[in-house]
Amino acid sequence: MPAQQPLFETLAVIGIGLIGSSIARAAREYGLARQIVAADASEPHRRQATELGLADAVYGDAAEAVKDADLVMLCVPLGAYAAVAAHIGPALKPGAIVSDVGSCKQSVIRDVSPHLPAGCTFVPGHPVAGTEHSGPAAGFAALFHGRWCILTPEPETEAAAVEKVRAFWAACGSKVEQMEPHHHDLVLAITSHVPHLIAYNIVGTADDLETVTESEVIKYSAGGFRDFTRIAASDPTMWRDVFLNNREAVLEMLGRFTEDLIALQRAIRWGEGDALFDLFTRTRTIRRAIIDAGQETNAPDFGRGSAATVAPGPAAPKTD
Repeated sequence: MPAQQPLFETLAVIGIGLIGSSIARAAREYGLARQIVAADASEPHRRQATELGLADAVYGDAAEAVKDADLVMLCVPLGAYAAVAAHIGPALKPGAIVSDVGSCKQSVIRDVSPHLPAGCTFVPGHPVAGTEHSGPAAGFAALFHGRWCILTPEPETEAAAVEKVRAFWAACGSKVEQMEPHHHDLVLAITSHVPHLIAYNIVGTADDLETVTESEVIKYSAGGFRDFTRIAASDPTMWRDVFLNNREAVLEMLGRFTEDLIALQRAIRWGEGDALFDLFTRTRTIRRAIIDAGQETNAPDFGRGSAATVAPGPAAPKTD
């Protein structure tokens, strides 16, 4: 339902892939900004965004897009943050709020904050939502419904600006929580980053096996491998930058995972059925808790259904 009054006069979305285009759609549908402008370095993305009517104006130059913006949402790959922030910084108007959607927050603060002029406020954010698809056409307004959005402002950040960003995400349907940046990066390392790394690795291992042909891998894909391939289909540029920018937390969690994997290997080798059963019981409880928390569906086949019957929406399988 549209807001009674827009939260912002002008919203600038920098980067109009899955998340950026979904933000533009949500802002339009819920009346969160009087004017929506967008910028993207990709000419095909700009053309598609224009054809889809995602913004009132679409620019190739991000500095041109932000000059009148009250809220600037950075939706570019993490590796581009520093360059984009340096480019738009001089064009930002006094009082502008800058936020973002990156899944690593310490690196974002490091790369963006030094380039923002006095009078502008940076409120880092991370909507924990997404799909394995990318591009302007992949977005939809309901992407953030019922999903968490984590804000990680530094202690000195103006409270009023944080509240405006919180209200924006709440109006998009998100559940909003505030977290310290370092803690955020540790949490996301185990809940998102390491699972993606494992998925990429398992699919890559299957592709490398000389004793299994590619046709057999595809033909006999059981549910587990099929789920890994969905995650491993996520945007390569985005995930390359995630691992490079959250390396310390990812390596820490990978160390823990490796120790647990070795213990599991030992239990299988020595036939320790009770240890296996106890682990599988604990992990099943976690799965049920995720469903009970509304972060997944307990529909048959995990809610997939057939391609013809599953519509895009917040219940569809997600990556983040």
